[in-house]
Amino acid sequence: MTNKPMKAKDVLVAGITGTTFMTAFSYLVSELDGENFSEPERLGQLAKRLLPLLNKEEKLTTGWTAHYMVGMLFALAYVELWTRGKIKPTLGQTLLLGGVSGILAVAIWKTTFKMHPLPPMLSFNKYYLQLVPAHVVFALFAALGYRLLNGAKASKQSIN
Repeated sequence: MTNKPMKAKDVLVAGITGTTFMTAFSYLVSELDGENFSEPERLGQLAKRLLPLLNKEEKLTTGWTAHYMVGMLFALAYVELWTRGKIKPTLGQTLLLGGVSGILAVAIWKTTFKMHPLPPMLSFNKYYLQLVPAHVVFALFAALGYRLLNGAKASKQSIN
């Protein structure tokens, strides 16, 4: 995988796979906890508070689009690291990458909420706490999508 050119397909598959399973995880945690931790819904809420003329459909579309675009940015960074051989999509390195991504996400969300003129009312600590494992799920499924797309060679290398 070292020095292999990065492909848009790698980023798309890793980003869509990781974001989809991360979102499912957030909905599951929301259901178990009784509080909404859905990133797309939270992003839509923030957009609606800045742009009150957005209707419900536009709010949801904005939130979901923003969420998947951020997922693509994370996937772009991951694929760059994997294709350059800086890290491998192994279980251990992927768990670490997800944990670091989760900590970065907490910092980004904290900054977003502090800078937003009308931040939502929510249990911020619980929201931040679920972001770390949510990003571990993102990393695991982004790596799985990447490995499946890149065939047996990537899968064999990632087991070691």
